[in-house]
Amino acid sequence: MKPAWDKLIDAYEGSSSVIVADVDCTSDEGQSVCTDNNVEGYPTIKYFTDETGKSGEDYGGGRDFDELDKFVKEKLAKKCNPATKEDCDDQEKAYIDKMQAKGVDKIKSELERLDHMKGADMKADKKQWLMKRIAVLKGLAGGKSEL
Repeated sequence: MKPAWDKLIDAYEGSSSVIVADVDCTSDEGQSVCTDNNVEGYPTIKYFTDETGKSGEDYGGGRDFDELDKFVKEKLAKKCNPATKEDCDDQEKAYIDKMQAKGVDKIKSELERLDHMKGADMKADKKQWLMKRIAVLKGLAGGKSEL
């Protein structure tokens, strides 16, 4: 499970809505965290949302990367809504305004251009911004009536 978890940590590094971390409950530093969160067996995966409160909930799904990633995307990650700008950070909001001003044709051509860049080797922060822009553009292209 460790390689899948490490891959999940890398995938959400820099996310504005998801933090993936691990705690070594056998270390002096980790023992209090685990005790405070009622972790008794290892490995234990817990997640925390507004709905779960400070106590969190135990994750009981699959432990390979695809299952963990699916859970994060469906249950934990907040997605920017380009139509309302809800859950959008300041950078996304500025990008939405900029692209809406350019119109549907430019949005579609920019989406195509960025889609071709997805496989490129780049730093994590650049990759994250690329993926955010693609998501915004897809939202804008699907919501043509709002342009």
